[in-house]
Amino acid sequence: MARITVEDCLRNVENRFALIHLAAKRVRQLRKGAEPLVQAKNKDVVIALREIAAGKVYPVSKDELEQLKQSETDIEPESLPEPVKASDSDSDQEKEEE
Repeated sequence: MARITVEDCLRNVENRFALIHLAAKRVRQLRKGAEPLVQAKNKDVVIALREIAAGKVYPVSKDELEQLKQSETDIEPESLPEPVKASDSDSDQEKEEE
């Protein structure tokens, strides 16, 4: 793969300080088990920088974050799909397998 440069990342991030902060936060997410958004067999830092350069990871302001959180809580229960209930035949099959 081609080398990733700071200039590639700075097209999507305001400045170098914001880039470091965003990359460090993404690396922590990757190390906690988050799925990479780009295919790469590199270290977490390189993957994070590739994601930023590709525009798949970007900074979100506090106002935008609050709006996202608010929109998630505004979902009405009626708009959610009905839960699927197990039928009696499924229960019988599970008993037979045991």
